This record gives sequence, C-alpha cells and structure tokens, in this order.
Amino acid sequence: MSDNAERVSRGDATPSRGSRRRARCGGRTTTARLLSLTIAALVGVAFAAACGKPRTLTAADRGEVIYRTNCISCHNRDPNLPGPLGPAIAGAPRSLIEARVLHGTYPPGYHPQRKSHTMRALPWLDGHIDDLSAYLTAASHNSR
Repeated sequence: MSDNAERVSRGDATPSRGSRRRARCGGRTTTARLLSLTIAALVGVAFAAACGKPRTLTAADRGEVIYRTNCISCHNRDPNLPGPLGPAIAGAPRSLIEARVLHGTYPPGYHPQRKSHTMRALPWLDGHIDDLSAYLTAASHNSR
C-alpha cells in the first residue's frame, strides 16, 4: 500500500492544498454567487418594469414617424424650416397635405409657395394623412 493510502486508512491524511483553500474560501464563494444572483435578479426586475406596458402612440407620434420616414429628404428635419427641395410645411392644412401627398396636385384655389413641381405622389401613405396632418399641426404649435 502506498503512503497516502495508509494515511487515509488511518485517518491522518492531510488535505491537499487546493482542498484547504476551498474549505477556507467556501463561505466567500457562496456569498459571491449569492450576490451575483441577487444582482441578476434586480436587473431582471428593473428590465421587466421598464418594458412592462407598451407606449400608446398618438396620431401626432405616428405622423412624426411618417414625416421622418418619407418627407425629410426634401423638407427640413424641422417642418417649420424650408428644406433643400421643399418648403416649410408645419401647420399646412389637411387638404393641401392630402392633395400633395396622395395625388401630387394642389387643392383648388391654393397658390404654391414654390413653382417647382418636383414632389411626386406618395400613394402608399393613403390612410396616414390624418396622422401626418396631426404631426404638422403639433409641430407648428411647438415652434412658438
């Protein structure tokens, strides 16, 4: 029998260096794991609370998305200011928005600010004119 086997059978074997370290630090390891789990749980709870209820968009919010997606390439990012190709359009009447966006025309009796006719009709925005109009109305009130 080897020396280690004899010591183990007699019960006087000394623990290895690694097992002594684990025995001494066992409390710290458990505490660190518990702390990590607690932090992870708190982060999870905070994330769940922040993502709880989805925000309901108003017509003006939806209109802003439409404007930023389709209009700012020609009109200014701020609809109160003229853009590189299009005029300032904040506060434009709904009839003008509908005629220009859906048909590429002007409503009867309207006199355009610019003589260029570069704007094309955007028929895919049918159904979003009220939202776009709400955003442009809100933008004109916010500039004052």
